[in-house]
Amino acid sequence: MNRLVAGDKAPFFTLADNQGNNVSLTDLTGKKVLVYFYPKALTPGCTTQACGLRDVNGELAALNTHVYGISPDSVKKLASFVAKKELNFPLLSDENHAIADAFGVWGEKKFMGKTYDGIHRISFLINEQGTIEKVFDKFKTKDHHQVVLDYLKS
Repeated sequence: MNRLVAGDKAPFFTLADNQGNNVSLTDLTGKKVLVYFYPKALTPGCTTQACGLRDVNGELAALNTHVYGISPDSVKKLASFVAKKELNFPLLSDENHAIADAFGVWGEKKFMGKTYDGIHRISFLINEQGTIEKVFDKFKTKDHHQVVLDYLKS
């Protein structure tokens, strides 16, 4: 894994969202974008993280910050996640993990004695010019939204 760091240019991407619409990073120029990578929709940790962001999305929007979650899930599964948890921001499907690779968050993981490749739970705040302003990699899923808000307000 060669993860991107603050100061790096964010990789260009276009991915399908939970409604099947294409979302391109270039369409978001002039806005702050929080891109958060998570392993799998509708799992306990990912649900906790998404619901925390859902609950503060109004505050994030007031700080000119738009939230996009990215996982290797299908558009159909993402649509179910958004509907079941009443999420108020788009989730993007990266089924072949090309964008996770580009950001450097796809790699070896260990869980319950097994080793496998997957997405590491890391978030990137991209500034209005398309440069990574901040990398969030030290947080608990229940605190992620607050860590992001505290940074934006400081």
